[in-house]
Amino acid sequence: MKPEAIVSRADWLPARKALLEKEKELSRLRDRISAERRALPWVKIETPYAFERASGRVRLADLFAGRSQLIVYHFMFAPEWDEGCASCSFLADHIDGANLHLRHHDVSLVAISRAPIEKLLAYKRRMGWRFEWVSSFDSTFNHDFGVSFTTADLTHGPSYYNYEKRERQTEGEVPGISVFVKDDDGKVYHTYSSYARGGDLLIGAYNYLDLTPKGRNEHGPHHNMVDWIKRHDAYEGANNRAGA
Repeated sequence: MKPEAIVSRADWLPARKALLEKEKELSRLRDRISAERRALPWVKIETPYAFERASGRVRLADLFAGRSQLIVYHFMFAPEWDEGCASCSFLADHIDGANLHLRHHDVSLVAISRAPIEKLLAYKRRMGWRFEWVSSFDSTFNHDFGVSFTTADLTHGPSYYNYEKRERQTEGEVPGISVFVKDDDGKVYHTYSSYARGGDLLIGAYNYLDLTPKGRNEHGPHHNMVDWIKRHDAYEGANNRAGA
């Protein structure tokens, strides 16, 4: 690692203040976009989605757990896989900490994957996570929200991801986030979904790394995110407890 330049504190200060103006501009833009996100119209959920949890079958409305807002993380874990996606696991390491606060702000957060519930629970134990995770194994939920593409799905026409037609119409799993609201009558509405780099907002480790000179280390020999992100129990000297 080499610095761009070595300067005196007096010369450093103007450069820092110039960057601060841009940071403030970004914060104001983020606030405006957040307001527009909250103002998006709602779509009523008509499909009676059902999921499998450790205690049995539940409906989408049940996942709110008594709250009016629900965030779903579409975790990549196909039925035939033996472990969850490494990059999804990286994001999931941040969920339990957020949940300490979200449940007190009328928000439930649940991960949903197509893998059978037995696989999800086993992987959850391995990673030391506590958040709710349910299986959509025999549901169209993942297909309807654009995060799973099976051979059967593809026979019905082209598939789309992040609101654009996919270049390669192949089977696969992709990540995403969806938000739902339940009104006083128990009706459920879809308010927002985000895909691809939209998940960056939920990854606190990225924000820490972005403060440092090396950043996310994506420009060295391991420039691809998938190459350098590991499950937390795969780091040298790691144990299998999240956050340890």
